[in-house]
Amino acid sequence: MNASRVEDIGDVALETEEISKHFGAVRAVDRLSLSIPRGGMTSIVGPNGSGKSTLVNLLSGTLPLDGGMVIIDGTGLRVVHAYETPEHGITRTFQEVRLFDQISVLDNIIVVLTSRGVFPSLFERTKSEHREKARTILENVGMWDKRDSLAMELSYGQRKLLEIGRAMAMDVRTYLFDEPFAGLFPQMLERVKDIMKLMREDGYTIIFISHNMDIVRELTDHLIVLDSGRLLTQGEVEEVLSSDEVIQAYLGT
Repeated sequence: MNASRVEDIGDVALETEEISKHFGAVRAVDRLSLSIPRGGMTSIVGPNGSGKSTLVNLLSGTLPLDGGMVIIDGTGLRVVHAYETPEHGITRTFQEVRLFDQISVLDNIIVVLTSRGVFPSLFERTKSEHREKARTILENVGMWDKRDSLAMELSYGQRKLLEIGRAMAMDVRTYLFDEPFAGLFPQMLERVKDIMKLMREDGYTIIFISHNMDIVRELTDHLIVLDSGRLLTQGEVEEVLSSDEVIQAYLGT
């Protein structure tokens, strides 16, 4: 059996028990056990090659586990399938934005709200409720005025906003954001931060990777530090960042 129910989950949204991922001799994630609280923002930091993106790929089913278990809202999974993660209340964005470039901004959202397949959704009769929900999402991410533009015509920052909107359309409780601020100009960066803050206020669990320590300090409620595929430490952000082991291993001072 690939899934089992874990009791007494309390305020924990997501856990891992000794999960591993190897690429040849490289232990990208090495028997990693950690716990992510429900609600608020959890950030994942660490040096290059510490396993941050690999961890998100394992949690979202983008990569298969080599061992261990992922526990999502109390359900233990030894095999995580990407297409099943929304059923467990989790979705993600990618560092390299993935959109349907040949259709409009509005249709990129409607695809997710309807059949979640690009060709069936284009021929499926769009209900007024789908369009209204799509409008709400696009207004929330500041993209309603671009609703008729093709996704391929958007700027890099606008593409990031649309991908966040597509994730929001999945209607889950836990969001994994892989480098949501990378490559953004200051104005767009502030908009993404504001969106994430509003999601936190609405009670969602936000998990994000970032190399920008100023943003990490500003947004983070719970901080996870990885090093060489293992958990270095986790906890309240200022306490973690002031610890000697983090300063030596990550901040380099």
